[in-house]
Amino acid sequence: MSPTPTISIVDDDAAVRKGLARLLRSAGLAVATFASPREFLDHHDPDAPGCLVLDVAMPGLNGLELQQALIAGGHELAIVFLTGHGDIPMSVQAMKRGAVDFLTKPVNDADLLKAVGVAIEKDRLQRAGRAEVADIQQRLATLTPREREVLQHVITGQLNKQIAADLGTVEKTIKVHRARVLEKMQVHSVAELVHLAERVGIVD
Repeated sequence: MSPTPTISIVDDDAAVRKGLARLLRSAGLAVATFASPREFLDHHDPDAPGCLVLDVAMPGLNGLELQQALIAGGHELAIVFLTGHGDIPMSVQAMKRGAVDFLTKPVNDADLLKAVGVAIEKDRLQRAGRAEVADIQQRLATLTPREREVLQHVITGQLNKQIAADLGTVEKTIKVHRARVLEKMQVHSVAELVHLAERVGIVD
């Protein structure tokens, strides 16, 4: 079973934190609240699923700066922004960096619950994608340098005869390497192999 997603609320207004937490918990969601971006960063576990409901204007580090800090740290976290006095450039900047939504306070309950649902699903898909890439990279790591070379040639559509000529060996040897590459990469066809190579950026 996957861990339950947690919605982290970051807002310097205690009344807002309390109200948002009550609403989200009433919808059966797990919630953690933080009074500042710094407090959130001190407790943030990148491996824990969930999303962030984030106020924009806060003293010290603001919401957009927290978003930037998470991106810089390599943490793709789905974020729903809240603001009492946001403007269009702010929301454009936030959305360009991958924010799920940008809602104005006082936020409509249904709008917030919908945005949080979208953010949780976005986080789930991102985590599944990262897990898939990590799994493919583990398989790649089992290839020998020669098998890796053969893989590079196979995914361009070359025949065994052509690969053998390029690598200065015989076709029979390439056949063996090719079979091992497919076995180690846990695929049954070149098409599947190309798909895996695309997922990890070996081919466009």
